[in-house]
Amino acid sequence: MHGISHWIVLMTGFAAQFFFAGRTLLQWLYSEKKNRVTSPTAFWGLSLIGSLLMFIYGVFRDDFSIVLGQVVSYSIYLWNLDVKGTWKRVPLAIRGVLLVIPVLAVAFLLKDARAFVDNMLRNESIPLWLVLFGTAGQLLFTLRFVYQWLYSRRRGESLLPKGFWLISLAGALVILVYGIIRKDPVLIIAHSFGILVYVRNLMLGSRNKKEDVYAGS
Repeated sequence: MHGISHWIVLMTGFAAQFFFAGRTLLQWLYSEKKNRVTSPTAFWGLSLIGSLLMFIYGVFRDDFSIVLGQVVSYSIYLWNLDVKGTWKRVPLAIRGVLLVIPVLAVAFLLKDARAFVDNMLRNESIPLWLVLFGTAGQLLFTLRFVYQWLYSRRRGESLLPKGFWLISLAGALVILVYGIIRKDPVLIIAHSFGILVYVRNLMLGSRNKKEDVYAGS
């Protein structure tokens, strides 16, 4: 963990999951209120903050699967905020910082490619098969936002379609198993809660008269 205190690492991970759980809870309550699956703006704002913290946690943990997932998801969160009309209302200086942070972080990781590979992919404490398993789960979990982005882009608005929740559920199950094997309390707690919400959103979505038609807000 690069000499970083174990508790600092855990607190960073739990802080990230606090924002992720907050976005999930907010989206869930908002959807229950409207009796249909919705995509509130705050969902994407909380996602952005959580992603930054989770990226840092992944670096601390030398966890390639976490780092990769957050790099991909981050830009999609920004796109959804832009579609919602929120991104343009953010002060220019803050927008600049938010755009530069992930670029600098990736550049920092890759400044020593050999060390990056050794820490992330050849870490003796994590078998290669487990790295590949966790990465596959994270890729699947991240794919939900790629799917959401493509689905929403075709319709010109930020939506959370049925496929998003199905992919979320599948990815969460894989990452939960990965977290249990790695004895990672952050992943275990986060995805156990997430699975319940994904199932509930699928139940709410099934009530809609037109399949895969979900309202944005």
